[in-house]
Amino acid sequence: MKQILLSHGGGGEETQKLIKDLFFRYFSNPVLEKMEDAAVLELNSKLAFTTDSFTVSPIFFKGGNIGKLAVAGTVNDLAMIGAKPLYLSCSFIIEEGLPFDQLEEIVSSMAEEMKKSGVKIVTGDTKVVPRGSADKIFINTTGIGQVIYEGISASNIDAGDVILVSGTIGDHGACIMAQREGIEMEGELASDCATLWPIVKDLIDSKITIKAMRDPTRGGLSAVLNEWAEASDIGIEIEEDAIPVKNEVQGMCELLGLDPLTLANEGKLILSVPERDAEKALEILRSNSLGKDAQIIGRAIPDYKGRVVMKTSYGSKRILEPPAGELLPRIC
Repeated sequence: MKQILLSHGGGGEETQKLIKDLFFRYFSNPVLEKMEDAAVLELNSKLAFTTDSFTVSPIFFKGGNIGKLAVAGTVNDLAMIGAKPLYLSCSFIIEEGLPFDQLEEIVSSMAEEMKKSGVKIVTGDTKVVPRGSADKIFINTTGIGQVIYEGISASNIDAGDVILVSGTIGDHGACIMAQREGIEMEGELASDCATLWPIVKDLIDSKITIKAMRDPTRGGLSAVLNEWAEASDIGIEIEEDAIPVKNEVQGMCELLGLDPLTLANEGKLILSVPERDAEKALEILRSNSLGKDAQIIGRAIPDYKGRVVMKTSYGSKRILEPPAGELLPRIC
């Protein structure tokens, strides 16, 4: 079986062969092929700039792998601020001995995921470390996007604004936890890992007013709503029965004593819009396959400033505290 060797990261002939025979085969574009130390880009507008590192374990999971996650995760960070994804850098830290076919599968999935937003990898780096110095592969991606919708911010929400979620929550976190722990679940429990730019573009093109938008990754829905309530100095009230959760996710949470509202997602967005735009926003979300399970889950209120209140299925109310500690390391 062909494996990654330390020489693949040594900067010599093996490194050049890895770059040209594998990375260029999937990521090829004129900027990248110049192989300069830095990419020269022509940009004449307001930009968004983000970076993220991915260490998810296992590196292959139902619904994706570390490569797909690296592209989608960074593209989504740009999309959530109203920026059209344009360019990525990509750095690989690879453990000696990683099967070459696994690396190619990861790189191939990255190429497929980039097609969904049109983003291009224009610069990168590869390091190979000795066995035992890393866990198979880590990836860092940095993204640049053109801001086409300005003013999206966690501090923009006013009392009366409506909160929507684009689909079922906790899917990625539940999938990773089940696979890592060897828990067999009935049904189709899979990561929701996906590029959100197409659905964000639909929202922007519709001309609705977008107050705030976020993909609820680590810390899940609970973390995002608590951050919004504090940043905007308002209360947020949500309806427990309105929050979409898959039966498989709910079942695993009940089994392990977890709260699906704190589990990570990698293909959902939370949206705040004025009440006048709520139904239109819901219609737009549901018209895209990424948002077919979208729901209105609550609204901003003048009371409980800085806190999130949930109306439970039993008719009572409880404070939804922000998640504390690290629920599941290496989730992304």
